[in-house]
Amino acid sequence: MSPVVQLLRELIAIPSVNPDGAPASEFTGEKRMAERVAQFLESIGAEAVLEEILPDRPNVIGRFPTTGGSNSGKPKILLAPHLDTVTIDGMTIDPFGGEVRDGRIYGRGACDTKGTMAAMLIALQEIGDRLPDLNVEVHFAAFMGEETAQPGSRHFAEHHAVYNFALIGEPTDCDIVYTTKGNLWAKLTTSGVAVHSSAPHLGENAIVKMARVVDVLYNQFRPKVESSAFAHPVLGTSTTSIGIIRGGSRTNIVPDHCEMQIDMRITPALHAYGAEKLLRETLAESEDLDVELQVLSGAAPMDNNPEDSFITKLAAGKRKLVGAPWFCDAAYLAAAGIPAVAAGPGNIAQAHTKDEYIEIAALEEGVQFYRQFLESF
Repeated sequence: MSPVVQLLRELIAIPSVNPDGAPASEFTGEKRMAERVAQFLESIGAEAVLEEILPDRPNVIGRFPTTGGSNSGKPKILLAPHLDTVTIDGMTIDPFGGEVRDGRIYGRGACDTKGTMAAMLIALQEIGDRLPDLNVEVHFAAFMGEETAQPGSRHFAEHHAVYNFALIGEPTDCDIVYTTKGNLWAKLTTSGVAVHSSAPHLGENAIVKMARVVDVLYNQFRPKVESSAFAHPVLGTSTTSIGIIRGGSRTNIVPDHCEMQIDMRITPALHAYGAEKLLRETLAESEDLDVELQVLSGAAPMDNNPEDSFITKLAAGKRKLVGAPWFCDAAYLAAAGIPAVAAGPGNIAQAHTKDEYIEIAALEEGVQFYRQFLESF
């Protein structure tokens, strides 16, 4: 087995499930993964530190030496995958087995993003003693918490925004994702009056109220969101998806509470106008609606200049510059003023699946992709 296959299998075997929404267990949390990554970074010459963001959930930061020292004036480049994975619920393979079969490696994180992490680390290892003499100063960071709310990259962007370029490890078939939609998660709540269901006229049904909200979302709000006024030439239009509806407690009780959560993916133009503003305006247009709105989380879109010198060097005339409807840690670095893109081996279609895998050929291509970029300086 090649070094990158061996390393990826080892990383897959270390559980690092994001604990958000998952019961605490031996599988949740990033600390063990962080410790192993730090150990590997130190073994190839980096100074590695763990920076705790939440209890037992650290980022890893690895700084490689550079000729002339940190004040040499060389541009600083960051390579940055994430440590956590989504849940293992419903998987049909051993999530931590790292099984090699039919030219693929299977396991949770094989594609998203332990594969890109392994490819980055082996690329750095292969360059080895030549790293200090490159015309860039190279750092590595592995972020915790990317799968929910991105506290790792948010913290990093607030405290370490000193880079000229950041390459975020995500499965993009090694295309360069230079622009992405932003995100807004919101909770809508309706309240009613609970009574016995044999006399519903005496109460107030919160679910019926929410049905009116759904109608407004789909027939009034969505056409505005998807209009050409907010469209982007690469990303297309913004979208709205209802992900959760919860209401009622028993069949024979008129429900006094209903909650709906929505996920908006936002183009730069809608972000500039204000997605929350547009939603509140639309809800206010319907006088019969009685609903509360709470924003749960949000992220700005990312819209780098595709002619940025680092981006064109990364593409090297062979890789496509593309946009994506999803967002990742790159968005927070870009918002802090660091030109940041997402690129790496694997295909997003395999991420989060019940039998997640990465093609070995793609993984090995990723090593060369990252190595060629760094050696081009």
